[in-house]
Amino acid sequence: MARIHRFLADEHRWEGVAVEAYADAAVLGVTKQVLIGRDDGAERYAVRYFELEPGARSSLDRHEHDHGVVILRGHGRLLLGETAHDVAFGDAIYIGPNEVHQLENTSAEPFGFLCVVTGGRS
Repeated sequence: MARIHRFLADEHRWEGVAVEAYADAAVLGVTKQVLIGRDDGAERYAVRYFELEPGARSSLDRHEHDHGVVILRGHGRLLLGETAHDVAFGDAIYIGPNEVHQLENTSAEPFGFLCVVTGGRS
């Protein structure tokens, strides 16, 4: 069954989508919204939006699945392995399986990005 989650620009969130705390309780200043996931009937992939407050960073991760990231708001830094890359609005990033990665907000404004993963993760 198709579903549409409309973007509420004034609130910078999507209609009908909960704003959740980041999965790692030790990581502060990061929220997640599952735009397309299991609750929508998507079993093979998920589209999530993460937003990092100024100075916040995601956990340092390594996954067996690959994923794509598209920066939608602000700018920050992407750590891939031991190399840091400045990233900004519009940048599209592929992170392969088992690549060590972390995103960090290095600005004074919110830093937000879409993250698409396989396997119906939410």
